[in-house]
Amino acid sequence: MAGDRKPFLLRLDPALLRAVQRWAQDDLRSLNAQIEFLLRSALVRAGRMRDPTGLDAGTGGEPPGAAPGPRGSGGA
Repeated sequence: MAGDRKPFLLRLDPALLRAVQRWAQDDLRSLNAQIEFLLRSALVRAGRMRDPTGLDAGTGGEPPGAAPGPRGSGGA
């Protein structure tokens, strides 16, 4: 599957990059995997892509009961 990936240069605001890096570390993912996860979740929620996991599109591909936002954000 790694051969199916296309390299892509992405420029991000430094604060956004730091936040995504922290989230990736919390979820034990690489930065690249976290960005893919976030993009895929957003596409599923927007109805632009089928959920490859078969989970409800309303969950963004997260398991039931998963926190909707960054961990340790102080709650909603």
